[in-house]
Amino acid sequence: MSAIAVAAGHPPVALVRIVRTIDRLTLSTGAIFCWLVVPLVGAMVYEVFARYLFNRPTIWAFDVSYMLYGSHFMLGAAYTLYRGGHIRTDIFYQNWSPRTKGIIDATLYVLFFFPGIALFFWMGLQEALHSFSIGETSDVSPWRPPIWPFKMVIPISLAFLFVQGISEFLKSAYAAVTGRTL
Repeated sequence: MSAIAVAAGHPPVALVRIVRTIDRLTLSTGAIFCWLVVPLVGAMVYEVFARYLFNRPTIWAFDVSYMLYGSHFMLGAAYTLYRGGHIRTDIFYQNWSPRTKGIIDATLYVLFFFPGIALFFWMGLQEALHSFSIGETSDVSPWRPPIWPFKMVIPISLAFLFVQGISEFLKSAYAAVTGRTL
């Protein structure tokens, strides 16, 4: 029945359901992770006032700023993939048909994206778990906060990116087979 639906121009219901579920998850997490900018700006504003108005700089502002900014950057990767904001040679890509785009994208997801993300996830997870097991702390300021939560952001963000990659691959594969976008 799904082959008949595809031939009639309707994508399979299960495919649409999977893609929409993943995309909704990405939109939801993107909406949550974007709020990391609020404490980042708050910490920076507080530091500026403390440093320049009261001549009392904090020992924690630098650590908070790089950890929140790095987390904001990494956790937004899946949302950026969903929105098509990652690097692509658009000068060529924009002129291709949906089928050609689908073939190229699906092939690149299988050959490079999924293996690369899986490797980075595995290595990032090992680093985060090691950091947790030894109680690693930051050594860039006298505050020395624990660093493992920041390192754990790497495998978490890569897991979200991998899942969104599944959605993008399914969209690409559908376009490669049918010549239509999902």
